[in-house]
Amino acid sequence: MQNYERYKKLGGIINKKDYNSAITRSKISVVTNELQILQAQLIARSAGIRLTNAEGILDQRIALYGILRSDTAPEWVKYHHSQMSDQRLFAEALRMLGDSDSLYKLINTHPHISF
Repeated sequence: MQNYERYKKLGGIINKKDYNSAITRSKISVVTNELQILQAQLIARSAGIRLTNAEGILDQRIALYGILRSDTAPEWVKYHHSQMSDQRLFAEALRMLGDSDSLYKLINTHPHISF
């Protein structure tokens, strides 16, 4: 299991509480939003990232992206990860999982995006 310190070293910006919550939820919940699944697959494919979807089981990177994309910001929070672009949010999922190889592929594919 990846830890928060490694996530931060990879450039992660999500706070520890939200990080732990998202990691936990990605292990026990299923992403059913087809649009989120397709979006994550498109982002990965455009960056040359191979996903490992098995029959009925989503790649953990897609599951975590779906969890993060589904989150909503509490009223009192000014900045929240739900405000990020899809590519930035997918990058956060890669960081959270410690997938630095895929993260660098994504960053190199989109040099115009500030990750």
